[in-house]
Amino acid sequence: MNTIALFGGTPVRTKSFPAWPKPSQKFSDALMNTLHNDLWGVGSNINKEFNEAFASFQDAKYSISTSSGTSALWVALKAAGVNAGDEVIVPAYTFIATASSVLMANGVPVFVDIDIETGNMNPALIEDAITDKTKVIMPVHIAGNPADMDAILAIGKKHGIHVIEDAAQAHGAEWGGIKVGALGLGGIFSFQTSKNMSAGEGGAIVTNDDGFAERCFSYHNCGRVTGGEWYEHSHLGGNFRLSAFQASMLLPQLDTLPDTISLRNNNRAKLDNVLNDIDGITPQKMLEKATNSANHLILSRYDKSAFHGIPRDTFFKAMQAEGVYTYQGYAPLYRERLFITNNEEYPWLKGYNYSELTLPETERLADEESIWLRQNHLLGNDEDIMDVANAFTKVTEAMRKNPDPFLTYNI
Repeated sequence: MNTIALFGGTPVRTKSFPAWPKPSQKFSDALMNTLHNDLWGVGSNINKEFNEAFASFQDAKYSISTSSGTSALWVALKAAGVNAGDEVIVPAYTFIATASSVLMANGVPVFVDIDIETGNMNPALIEDAITDKTKVIMPVHIAGNPADMDAILAIGKKHGIHVIEDAAQAHGAEWGGIKVGALGLGGIFSFQTSKNMSAGEGGAIVTNDDGFAERCFSYHNCGRVTGGEWYEHSHLGGNFRLSAFQASMLLPQLDTLPDTISLRNNNRAKLDNVLNDIDGITPQKMLEKATNSANHLILSRYDKSAFHGIPRDTFFKAMQAEGVYTYQGYAPLYRERLFITNNEEYPWLKGYNYSELTLPETERLADEESIWLRQNHLLGNDEDIMDVANAFTKVTEAMRKNPDPFLTYNI
């Protein structure tokens, strides 16, 4: 094996991986058509067309497009009935918006530990977190990998608690052959720059529930009601509407998304075939009923005991030197400064002390084991994905055979 690039060798890869998001002539044509032939916001034909198409794509009856995934979370929580002091059960390993949206709705985030193999909320721990204040259970399909929705929905039904899916990373992912998002009361998606469908910013809520859909419409549209007067406002809603230009960019992507999902799946399978043969590297597990992952992130785990105790950060540096950017990803959410709470600003959090919280599997994954690769690494050809696989093989073999330079490497 050649000397690794971190210590002066030739890197596996020197060129960039496919860019994401990727513009196309279809985007330009759609934007210009909206610019010249449609309204640019409220009442536009393209927004209506996109909502109908996205709902259908996600196996849902309704879609309400929003200005962001974060605003979609707030709207969905309010439409589910979350009021001041109500508790919402969320995983501790996710993007900040999953929990911050609960605070924005005047609710209380209640963090539950994860299943270390999938990275998703562990259903076996949910019931212990339920109190008489619990209003919503909000699983996240982390990295686009569906959570155990059968178990979570059964718990929600047993206790009469709504389930809202944070599917921000899970466009096209499937549980039991059905697209995620509307398996419970409803679910949200994000169209932020990095997402598998992107308009720079944007989001959507999908649901099969008529009443929930109507409440989401009201909360996202200044408190208006369908069929009501323009200046009739029934809720404390906001302007969280998607612009027509963003809808114009998103609609053509529904035609190409199935092909990119297939490409990601095929390349992920090739990569996992290699990673599964590397002792100390473990790819993210998919549950048997998770019939499709969106593969928004490539999540694996690092076991330093298999590599003579070499720190994960040193492994990251070695991989980055080979031209493949791996990194840690999320930290446990309850450690964020946001949750060092100020009772004057968040009086409904009085008595909750997140600084005392310890969730061992979340901390194990975030602090010691998680390996992240961005989804654009899955968008190339066989040569591209083999460069990723060869970098893993080259670095791990070097660490195993000659650990001393890694152990003394000063990051």
